[in-house]
Parts: sequence; C-alpha cells; structure tokens
Amino acid sequence: MTTLLRLVLVALTAALGTLVVPAAPAAAVTARAACATDPATPKRQLRAMWISSVANIDWPSRTGLSVSAQQAEFRAWLDLAVQRRMNAVVVQVRPTADTFWPSSLEPWSQWLTGAQGGNPGYDPLAFMVAEAHSRNLELHAWFNPYRVANHADPNQLVSSHPARRNPSWRFAYDGKLYYNPGLPQVRGFIEDVIMEAVTRYDIDGVHLDDYFYPYPAGGQTIPDSAAYAQYGGGFASVHDWRRENVNLLVRELDQRIHAAKPHVAFGISPFGIWRNSGTDPLGSATSGLQSYDAIYADTRRWVKQGWVDYIAPQLYWHIGYSVADYRVLIAWWADVVRNTGVQLLAGQASYRAGVSSHGADWQDPDELSDHLHLNRQHPEVAGDIFFSAKDVRANRINSFSILAAAHYAKPSLPHPRGTAAAPAAPAITSATRGSTGVSLAWNGGGTAYAVYRVNGTPSAADPCAFADARNLLGTTRSRTFTDTTAAAGTAYTYYVTALARTHQESAPSAGRAVTASGGGFSVTVDNADAAFTAGATWGSSAFSAERHGADYRFADPVAASDPAWFRASIPSAGTYRVEVWYPGNAGYNSATPHIVAASGGNQTVTVDQRTGGGAWRSIGTFSLNAGTYNVVGVSRWTTTAGYVIADAVRITRI
Repeated sequence: MTTLLRLVLVALTAALGTLVVPAAPAAAVTARAACATDPATPKRQLRAMWISSVANIDWPSRTGLSVSAQQAEFRAWLDLAVQRRMNAVVVQVRPTADTFWPSSLEPWSQWLTGAQGGNPGYDPLAFMVAEAHSRNLELHAWFNPYRVANHADPNQLVSSHPARRNPSWRFAYDGKLYYNPGLPQVRGFIEDVIMEAVTRYDIDGVHLDDYFYPYPAGGQTIPDSAAYAQYGGGFASVHDWRRENVNLLVRELDQRIHAAKPHVAFGISPFGIWRNSGTDPLGSATSGLQSYDAIYADTRRWVKQGWVDYIAPQLYWHIGYSVADYRVLIAWWADVVRNTGVQLLAGQASYRAGVSSHGADWQDPDELSDHLHLNRQHPEVAGDIFFSAKDVRANRINSFSILAAAHYAKPSLPHPRGTAAAPAAPAITSATRGSTGVSLAWNGGGTAYAVYRVNGTPSAADPCAFADARNLLGTTRSRTFTDTTAAAGTAYTYYVTALARTHQESAPSAGRAVTASGGGFSVTVDNADAAFTAGATWGSSAFSAERHGADYRFADPVAASDPAWFRASIPSAGTYRVEVWYPGNAGYNSATPHIVAASGGNQTVTVDQRTGGGAWRSIGTFSLNAGTYNVVGVSRWTTTAGYVIADAVRITRI
C-alpha cells in the first residue's frame, strides 16, 4: 500500500514582537489540550535502533578490530542515530553469557576479539555510554539472559566461564547451550551480572530480548526434569512452573534495578504474539506461535503487573498478513498497556524492507512508514525500535528515508518516566549570530536541554509553540547550542527548556531574540512553521522531492476561498519581493490564486503549479505595511482542475 496523502490539522499562531519575551508559566506549557498539534511532529516519541553484537551483526563489524577502529565504528552508529533524529540506542552488551565490560562474574565477549575472555584493551560499555550521552542519546543496555552459546560444546567456552565451572547450571538444546531458568542459583547469578552493569555504569535502561526458554525444536524436549522434580512442587504442570521461573526473573529484576537506580528504565522486547484468540479469549486475532506457550513468556502479565517500564513487542509482520497482521497486533498491544503506566514501543522489521525473500509486501517502500501511520491511531504507542542498525543504514528501497520524511522530520523527546519533578526553567545568557549560525548559551540545572526557535520576535511566549516539535531544533546535555540552520536575513526568538534525567520538562526560558542580518530583511515561512495556518480540508504530503522542507500542503479547488495563510512580521512599511516555493506536477493546478495582503488592499496573482517547481519563483513586488499579520495566502477558489499547493513563501525587502 502507498501512503501519499495524509490529512492533518495544523492551526498554530505566532504572536506579536519585541526583543525580550517572558517565560510562559509551567501550567501553560503542560496545558496542551487547547493547542492543535501535528501528528507528524510529536513532542514525545522514543525512537531507537537495536545495535546487535552477537555474531557481529552490527558492531563490531568483525572480531579483532583495533580499539580505534571499534570506537570509530560505534561513533558512526551513533551519528546515524542522530542523523535520523533518533533519541536512543539499544546496544547488546551481554550476547552469549559474556560481556562488553570488565566483569567480575563473566568473561569478555568473544565478539570483541574473536576469543572469549580476550581483553579488548578498553572498557567498551563505559565508552559507549559516554559517546551516547555526548549526543544526548539514551543508551539501553541489552542483555540476553539465558543463552550461553550458539553451539552445544561446553569445551569451547573459556575455562573460567561460569557455565563450564558449573555444569549443573546448563543444558544443551537444539544445538545450543542455555542456562537452566528453573534453578534459583542461575536466576540469582543472571540478575547479579545485570546489576553489575547497572551499578557500575550510567546506563539509561536495562533491555531484555525475546529469548527466554528456547524456541521449540521438533522432536526435542527441554532437559529440565530434574530441576522440575526439585523445585516444581505446587505447580499443576511443568509449563506453569517454567512460566513462573521467567516471571520471577522479570519481577526480581524490576525490583533490584529500581532499588539501585530508580531512573533506569526496565524494558523487554518479546515475541510479538502473547496468545491467539483461538486459544485464549484475551489473545489477539492471530494464528502464529504463542510466546506464553512456546517460550513461557507471559508478556501480558508483565504489563498488567507493572513489572516493566516499557514493552517493545517484535511486530515484524506486514499490514494485512493473515497469520499476524501488524494492524491487529498494534491495536491489541495498545489495549493491553492502556491505563497500566507501561509504555508501548513497536519493534519494527527494518531487516525485511526491500529483501526479496521476505515477500512482495516488503518490497513496498511505504510499508514501514505505514506502520507508523497506524501507530498514530493509538495514543498508547510511545515510539519504535528498529532491527537492526545495519538495515537502518542500508535504507533499501529508500524505505527508511520515506519513514523519516513522514514521521521524523523534527526531533522528539522521549516520554517522561516516573513522577520526578521537572527542573526549574533555564535562563538564556547569550544569543549571538556568527559565521556558522546563531550561538546560544544558558544557565540551568537540567540533565539535558531542549532548544526551540520561532520566527520573528513575539512579545510573549505562545504555549502552543511548545505543544509539539515543530519548533524544536534539538536537545543537548551541554549548556550551549549553535543553530546552524538560522538564515541570515530572518529574525528569530529562541527558548530553552530543562529536562530531568527521566525527561520531565521545565517551563521555557524567557525568549532571546536575534534580529535579521545580512544587509536587508528577508523571512522564509514554511508550511511546517507555526506561522502557517490552514483549515482541516488541507492535506499534507511528502510525495514530491521538489518540496521545501519535510512536506507540503494540498487541497482540491472549490468555489470558496478557504486560504492557507503564511504569517510574517514585517519590520517596516516598504516595498517587498514575494516569492513562492512549490513542487511542480502535471496533476497540480494551472492557476492557483495567491493572495498578497498589500498596503492598498489584497492583490491576487495566479501561479501555474504544473511546472517551475522546486525553486523560488517571484510573484511580484508589493507595498506592505509594518506589523505581524497574514501576508501571503494560497486560495482554493479557482475553476481549473488539480490540487492547489501551499509549501513556502519568502518575503524580502528591496
């Protein structure tokens, strides 16, 4: 399916201007219900990718790399996350009961040097945390709890490996080695390993994947009968006992993590189906493998009991798949988490997009993007995680670029966790234009900071300017920021908010304005800016590569004006050149009316939007009055066929 045209309601207004803008009250910032927001630029959304180390899937790309080469590769993954406007990474740090930190309990991972127990020459986890935080990315440390090895020969383990020194702790199944989840000493040991990383490193989250008891293998039985005989008293079946063993690990980890560091999130990414409705009326309308029965993961219970901060089911199926339809499962999981306080993240199959072996539906470049469009129908969906990093980078069939253009055109803040108080509002101490843009500095007490920019110099902060991310430039853990996108001829006002470690946001600072420079006044207003308004009949599209910014607006012709307006602050009365930008297309309108609010009265100029797109096109010079008002409108009132387009305008003093 192809999603080209999505209707959204965007109705934000800008205020009048001077150079100093008081901070908005905290209550006004949190009262977002009165503000129309754009679902394409959400204020809160976790965006992450899995960086897998097992078998060198993502990082390191191979064993035996030098320290500098390993570190350069990891920095490149983080830079990719920043480029794609993500705010977190989920990094596998314990792939096969071996670690990416100097553990006192388990050996160095074989995936670092090629030899289990081999010292890589640095502390990878400390390095990863520092590098992620320098980019204000959360780092969630990903642990595989029970997997010991992807082979069944314990003699291949390093001699000091706990699974080799304690043969009773392990079993072989389907050609692999596992810790036995039914042994209390094993459960305590796994928790101790994870807690070692929690207490020693400044990680933001503990993340478990979908490997609990082994996935079923035909004709094989899990060899845990002795453990069941010893510890399974009181359970009706071995299946109930196995589920409780996993439940205990989840519940105890939740307790231990939050007792040690309340700000650390605990999340699990399970197989996407709990149970099918044909088996259990509480299950989903699917017919696939059931994690409750097959791998003893009672994922629904973990959510309902609040034993996790987030659940990230691996919903690796396309929309319309009869066995496990993404549309069905995202709705089911949204219902499960509703009113629980547990955040729902969707695990997305980037690895399937554009790969012929995954079927025709995954050859549609819009498939992944359409998943996120479906997510918008469920406010319980707090974000997405993509498997895996190498597939995000590969961007086969342009699928991730399409997704990013439709959903990640602006940065976003992770959802707040817990009940911590928001920090006090920071204070901007300087805002200076330079050759690289506008440099800001401020004082404040947050863990991180969010930087916002609005066009012009309004006299008061509009709370709706902070209701979504359309004005959000980025976040940082520093107290300085350079806006490299600032146009020399445009006046701006900047605001900074402080963020707690768990992402509660302060009220905005007082605004700090910078005036236009470069020898003359010029202002550009894009349809994504707060200074643009349009009615609900105007759709939004990112279809054309000739667009200005992330998208543009379109509407059918009608015998009524219903204009989309571009608002601007005109500094003084005078003569101004007005230019428009639109994507050209043979199916667009040949006589789109453009209304200019000139000083002598409105003037209308028609533009043939079938051709000449993807560039600034002058529609004339006009006498304009000083003030902040709707300067240029795009009207729907035309008798010619084809969509009328509103994308961007530029107004320049001459």
